Amino acid sequence: MSKLQPYDNYQPVQYDYISQLPHDWKLLPNMAIFRERIERGHENEELLSVTIGRGIIKQSELEKKDSSTLDKSKYLLVYPGDLVYSMRFRQGASGYSIHKGIVSPACTVLKPKREIEINPRFFFFMFRTGFYKNYVERFAYGIADGQIPLRYVDFKRMYTIVPPLETQNAIVAYLDRKTKQIQDFIAKKQRLIELLEEQKKSITFNLLTKGIDNVNSEPVKDSWLQEKPVHWKVHRGKSMFKIFGGFAPSDLRILNESEYSQLNAISYYKVDDLNNVDGFLLKPSSWRVNSKKLRTTGKGTILLPKRGAAIMTNKVTQCSDSCVFDSNIMGIKVDNSIVHTDYICLWLKTRNLIELADVTTIPQLNNKHIYPLLISLPDLEEQKRILEYLQEKTNHLGRSVSIAMSEIEKAKEYQESLITQVVTGQLKVPMSELRLEGLLDDRIGINTY
Repeated sequence: MSKLQPYDNYQPVQYDYISQLPHDWKLLPNMAIFRERIERGHENEELLSVTIGRGIIKQSELEKKDSSTLDKSKYLLVYPGDLVYSMRFRQGASGYSIHKGIVSPACTVLKPKREIEINPRFFFFMFRTGFYKNYVERFAYGIADGQIPLRYVDFKRMYTIVPPLETQNAIVAYLDRKTKQIQDFIAKKQRLIELLEEQKKSITFNLLTKGIDNVNSEPVKDSWLQEKPVHWKVHRGKSMFKIFGGFAPSDLRILNESEYSQLNAISYYKVDDLNNVDGFLLKPSSWRVNSKKLRTTGKGTILLPKRGAAIMTNKVTQCSDSCVFDSNIMGIKVDNSIVHTDYICLWLKTRNLIELADVTTIPQLNNKHIYPLLISLPDLEEQKRILEYLQEKTNHLGRSVSIAMSEIEKAKEYQESLITQVVTGQLKVPMSELRLEGLLDDRIGINTY
């Protein structure tokens, strides 16, 4: 199919987020398009969730949660064809429902008005665009649990672009098709990354437990190690490193801008920063520790999560400089007369930390899990050879992961740009897209990313 082109004729529009629209498009207040659906008392209906990224899904598709104790009497009824957004609208929590069910009263349910012909999925695409989510901030109020809620009484005063129904249908058919292609591409790249990481982990495990040279092995009384080269020695964690904890939030206070320079480049790590594929996200510190409790790590201190789901990520990193970190993180200082810090850091990344933790309501990892660990080690010279050999063997895997991640980001940016340009009338979707109209009913709601 040829590249999309702009429309032939535009009309000027005096509004904040748009300066022109195709000549037969309208800009209407939301109260002219939607009504708020407030129907309660349907506790036995399917429980639905409004997610960021996946739209509206059944609660059963998420991690299993016990909802038997929830008071559902105030939950809102949702019908297929409704649009729903939550107080996390600004973060992308909105969607088109293909299910009948109930959602949290923290959500707003929108049903299309019968007086105007619309394709609700067009507005699903509109609401997920960055410009519309930014637009929401002007009408949202207050702060609730860190979120900015948008009440219907304010939402209805907002304006939304409304093309002719035939154009809406063509846009929906086109974006359903294109976003599916993009999501399929992203899924393949994500699977590639998983395979590359598994391969890297396998190579690392073999080198850290068997070494480079093919030498005789002997059994070890440890279910994870199983065996080791005969000339390697087995050490307990307690003999190789010292563990210390981070600071509680009460020990920290926010600095204003004038005090920032007094930090002397001390950096702050926290558990919320575990979204960086290479480890913890390093942030310039905006905190100061109470001077009586001021303790900072030294360069090379190993940090790993010690509480919650973050343990499952196996995010282990080293401080590149002195830093402070919060109480959800464990610091490990290594005895470098026995082992290289890089060696232990890789060893911890390879080990499945969640298997060591106390798993109750919230997984916990502490000294009693790390100190007893058995680690088989060669001498320092052989450790260095293993690290160098490992880098040589896995460099290309790391480059491939970086390329795949870059391609995923570009695909997401392209998808966002494409949706925005199409729903705002910057690019024209040809009516030939309606040849897929026979498939449209089956496709509606499937791609609620």
